[in-house]
Amino acid sequence: MFEFLQANPALLAVGIFVARILDVSIGTVRTIIVFRGHRYWAAALGFVEVLLWLTAAGQVFQNLDAWYLAVAYAGGFAAGNIVGISLEARMAMGSELVRVVSEDRDVQLARTLRQLGHSVTELVGHGDGGKSVEVLLVVERRRRVPRLLESIQTADPKAVWTVSDVKRQPLVPSDRPRILMGDLLMRARRK
Repeated sequence: MFEFLQANPALLAVGIFVARILDVSIGTVRTIIVFRGHRYWAAALGFVEVLLWLTAAGQVFQNLDAWYLAVAYAGGFAAGNIVGISLEARMAMGSELVRVVSEDRDVQLARTLRQLGHSVTELVGHGDGGKSVEVLLVVERRRRVPRLLESIQTADPKAVWTVSDVKRQPLVPSDRPRILMGDLLMRARRK
């Protein structure tokens, strides 16, 4: 196969470009999967990533006199970053913790969010001057976070929130679907 590509430099350049897009995209997703604690998925993706990288880099190193292959290699790297980040955003894997502070106790934001199907933890809080505030913690799937933030904004436009990534969510109520691949594997092992 490589002989065919060697005989067609334009196809070789396209092949290197595509291989770099794939390996960098896989690398981006793998890095995020590592952060979320899915080591076996990360290992499998890392294996494929390195095979693609070796193939693309090997072709460039064998043909150092063909400058256009180096350009295809670099271009594939740049495009791979864009594709990888876009792919990860579409996958929206994992969960996020949304912390909300509402100074308007009359809004009863926790009750509103529960009525919308969110699991909410309430904390007692005091703002400036000792004023009582509603402090809420909501762990939600990343796909549902934009809808959650929209609901918060609608219910209390003055509420302040922060969003941070949750590495693991080991305790999931039985009435809610498990959302981490690791949870599925753990459930399968227990049976």
